[in-house]
Amino acid sequence: MKLGVFTVLLSDRSLEEALKYLSGLGVQAVEIGCGGFPGDAHLKPDELLSDPGKITALKDLLQKYNIEISALSCHGNPVHPQKEIADKFHRDFEKTVLLAEKLGISRVITFSGCPGDSPSSRYPNWVTCPWPDDFLRILEYQWNEVLIPYWQKASDFAKDHGVDKICFEMHPGFCVYNPETLKKLRNAVGDSIGANFDPSHLFWQGIDPVEAIIDLGPAIYHFHAKDTKIDARNTSVNGVLDTKHYSDELHRSWIFRTVGYGHDYGVWKEIVSALRKVGYDHVMSIEHEDSLMSPSEGLEKAIKFLQEVMIFEPVGKMYWA
Repeated sequence: MKLGVFTVLLSDRSLEEALKYLSGLGVQAVEIGCGGFPGDAHLKPDELLSDPGKITALKDLLQKYNIEISALSCHGNPVHPQKEIADKFHRDFEKTVLLAEKLGISRVITFSGCPGDSPSSRYPNWVTCPWPDDFLRILEYQWNEVLIPYWQKASDFAKDHGVDKICFEMHPGFCVYNPETLKKLRNAVGDSIGANFDPSHLFWQGIDPVEAIIDLGPAIYHFHAKDTKIDARNTSVNGVLDTKHYSDELHRSWIFRTVGYGHDYGVWKEIVSALRKVGYDHVMSIEHEDSLMSPSEGLEKAIKFLQEVMIFEPVGKMYWA
């Protein structure tokens, strides 16, 4: 495995400044935003796609700091019920795929998206229960008329341009939010659909990341190293569904934390071991969204933590068996 960082937290620095800083901390790979919610502070697809020289310069820059790109990210909602919003996210996805092709990168990270409840909707509708029966009809519309057809076409486009791993972050608020829904879309579209496995969105749903890793196995294409701290008191009163702003840390049922501040070494060592058991040997990409720490402190603590728990070398021979 390799230690990586999602560079969006360093958007106030140039890409070279970010790479120099990360290289000095022992980081081996970067995940870079190319549009959508992460923005394009470090890679602007339009500029690179129109100038082959900039592609070459980027490759030289990565080589200079001995860092590779683990994936390009364009998290968005390309099935948003408002066409102008959906079209913007769709264009970001296609441009990211085209840039990945130029860079020889096979992984693009995004969200599945979430449609509205009908063709006349204006906002997404995330369904979380089967009754009243209206909700099941919404799900049937979302999946069969919007989500599956969209990703069948998008997957074909990606494969035509060398991107055979579309990595969905299983995120509440979107149709793919847990292993079951990830596999549902994968079964409908094909094995170009896989997971950007982020435990932080699973912990608070009551999902055991180790069991989820074993369940998904080869469908895991990328990994986000991010933690969640569940507040036992607030959860015992109000449960885990929480619409309070992330800045209301004292009253929320859970908040995002840097790795090690939500769950200890034991939990993360089990996660790393499970990844190795199912054959995942790519990058663990740190995503910093800890509202109790500065970006630099949270990132540097995460790097030190993961350097302790990650397994970097290939498996050795079983000389004892």
